[in-house]
Amino acid sequence: MNGAESLLTTLINNGIDVCFTNPGTSEMHFVAALDEVEGMRCVLCLFEGVLSGAADGYARMARRPASTLLHLGPGLGNALANVHNAKKGNVPMVNIVGDHATYHVKYNAPLTSDIDSIARPISHWVHSSEKSEDIARDTAQAVLQAGHNKVATLMLPADVSWGDNPGGAEEAVTLPPLAAVPQSRIDDVVAKLKAGKKCLFMIGGVEVDHRRGHALSRIGKASGARVSTDVFPPRVARGEGSAAIERLPYLAELAVDHIKEVEELFLLGALAPVSFFAYPNQPSEIYSPECRVTELASVDEDIDGLLDALLEQLGAADEEPDVHALNLPDLASGDLDVDGAARAITHFMPENAVIVDESNTSGTFISLYTTNARSHDLLNLTGGAIGYGLPAAVGAAVACPDRKVLSLEADGSAMYTLQALWSMARENLDITVVIFNNRKYSILELEFSRTGARGGTPGPKAASTLQIGNPDLDFVALAQGMGVPATRATTAEQFNEQFEQAMKGKGPCLIDAIVPTVF
Repeated sequence: MNGAESLLTTLINNGIDVCFTNPGTSEMHFVAALDEVEGMRCVLCLFEGVLSGAADGYARMARRPASTLLHLGPGLGNALANVHNAKKGNVPMVNIVGDHATYHVKYNAPLTSDIDSIARPISHWVHSSEKSEDIARDTAQAVLQAGHNKVATLMLPADVSWGDNPGGAEEAVTLPPLAAVPQSRIDDVVAKLKAGKKCLFMIGGVEVDHRRGHALSRIGKASGARVSTDVFPPRVARGEGSAAIERLPYLAELAVDHIKEVEELFLLGALAPVSFFAYPNQPSEIYSPECRVTELASVDEDIDGLLDALLEQLGAADEEPDVHALNLPDLASGDLDVDGAARAITHFMPENAVIVDESNTSGTFISLYTTNARSHDLLNLTGGAIGYGLPAAVGAAVACPDRKVLSLEADGSAMYTLQALWSMARENLDITVVIFNNRKYSILELEFSRTGARGGTPGPKAASTLQIGNPDLDFVALAQGMGVPATRATTAEQFNEQFEQAMKGKGPCLIDAIVPTVF
């Protein structure tokens, strides 16, 4: 068994049986091992930013990491934005980065680079295997280091890959359980709740599922505290039957107003909320200076156990949680706008769908309506690096082939990782892509005004950098060129019909929704 075969076998032994890849020469023995080792599904992506985003979406839905296979430093560099998103979202990932043979590095060939330095800012653990007999052990260590919510990056030199590994593969590692939250911390929070302060629980972490949402609702009702998610929870249960809890607004000025009266802020897998960017005359910290912030549970601690303890100590287990009821909107007619598209999406979206949302400014109406849609999961952009939506939809569909995946995508963001459409077609994934095509970087127009640059009003040169018409992007042609059936909608009636048919069908498709800007 060579090094690559022992690496693959070790991954499979640990339940990592999907690899998103864009290989090169240094990885050819890994590629060859795919035919020698049973059990690994390898999904080819035509750009590294697609495969890293796909690994993120996969892990969120599968609740276990995928692996990636990347080609040297430049390949990892191309993947960085979506690895950054995964790290910010506490999403586990195991990156395998091919490297030159150990003896070849000193010759400084054209693709030689400092992979370690590229990997460290977006990884929790970085390691390079030096010998073939070490690679299986190092792979098992990478799985252990990725754990429940970390990014591990392992470099695989070509000679380590092709060399013999007499020890063979490693068996499955045992992940340590999440650490229990100390009872003293729980007691302290319960005392603060009973002191009559204005309290807010804010949850983040990897996932806010029905169980966690319902528990928080019960705790809030029993204690009088408000309960909220942070701005972009990586995965959250929504729609009918999901907990009716708050969500911290994205815009800093709205977020400040939203929690200005909070005196005690309790964080569960979330960081203390800050503004996404700095703005003149605006505070960086969202919470008031008088508010006391308590990290009740980190992402490495047992949030479910904590919630159970709070339910018991507050006598809240029998409280009836506040949940969202099903309320499907009527369909719109006339010229298509985001409101009309959101109505149709909510009206026709099936039970148990997965929404991957990168609709940006168009998302306001969608979030409003889908709150009362049929039960579904929502995946959010966690790290702010756009271009995650289409790739994450690929990963979510690979993880959940029995669920309809909706990729709700802004036109500008779609162009960052449009190659994901090809992977959707190649794998015949059940993904419906809706492009909200307003031919602008509308979110940047908003941010331009909020920063106060040039008095908040762009001049002609500045304005030209925020518009993506001239020429207009033809997403129907772009999608069809990569094998994805596509249609265009300019009226609500067209969109209603096209989206209904997409929900009834299987396989990938795209709707180019021509809409005006929201503001």
